[in-house]
Amino acid sequence: MSNYSFITEFLLLPFADSQELQLLHFWLFLGIYLAALLGNGLIITAIACDHRLHTPMYFFLLNLSVLDLGCISTTVPKSMANSLRDTRVIFYSGCAAQVFLFLLFISSEYYLLTVMSYDRYISICKPLHYGTLLGSRACVHMAAAAWGTGFLTALLHTASTFSIPLCQGNVLDQFFCEVPEILKLSCSETHYLREVGLLVFNVFFSLVCFVFILFSYVQIFRAVLRTPAEQGRHKAFSTCLPHLAVVSLFASTAMFAHLKSPSISSPSLDLLVAVLYSVVPPVLNPLIYSMRNQELKESLLKLFQDILLQNQ
Repeated sequence: MSNYSFITEFLLLPFADSQELQLLHFWLFLGIYLAALLGNGLIITAIACDHRLHTPMYFFLLNLSVLDLGCISTTVPKSMANSLRDTRVIFYSGCAAQVFLFLLFISSEYYLLTVMSYDRYISICKPLHYGTLLGSRACVHMAAAAWGTGFLTALLHTASTFSIPLCQGNVLDQFFCEVPEILKLSCSETHYLREVGLLVFNVFFSLVCFVFILFSYVQIFRAVLRTPAEQGRHKAFSTCLPHLAVVSLFASTAMFAHLKSPSISSPSLDLLVAVLYSVVPPVLNPLIYSMRNQELKESLLKLFQDILLQNQ
């Protein structure tokens, strides 16, 4: 193949060689996917139905759950279908769609996590200005900015990646279509450097967001530690620590996946890291936020009670 236009399909990395292990992977991913659907679906329903949760923090959390659902739905169902049918094939158009949607959701999620750190900073460090700085219109604008920036990031990377001539076969060493794996098939130095330049810029922008998040939490923890009331400290930590845990898991695994040295790279390690940053966070996020958030737990309990009463 001398040019990417002749490629009609890609071959993804299988999780196992035998049919029995492929079926095991299918059932494992099915359980993970259903857990993500249930957890994020409950959070979305609880926030949408409970007027007490119509605040900036929960508005951003609702957006985070939508992005989590989109992120895991872009990669896991196709991988499950391939395991069930014992195939590795993904069509060229499907690969392009998967790259675009995955980048859209995962980039928007990272930018949204940055916005959420600003929300926590204003709430704890400048509570008197919270209503002014984070009104309903400002929240919508910030969420739209996160989604819009994610859309632009996805559009630029997808257009750049799939304009690169590919002449190194069609085998991807990953369970979904990932930009770095597609770049390995490139046979054009100019196009390759252009896409690498975009990746470097994106990593730099992500590092700026990460520094902003760290700065916000340094200020938050300084303010919390100066709070004399023990109850106030507990409430502040209960809302901030889950967010910090989500950011740490998400950022550390994603950065390791794209910044690790080629000398330590292997298909098994790349596969594990990809699962950690693309599959695990959408499942853990609902648990992390609901277990540490009393208001959300009360809302979910009320939701279950209402459902039981309606069925009686």
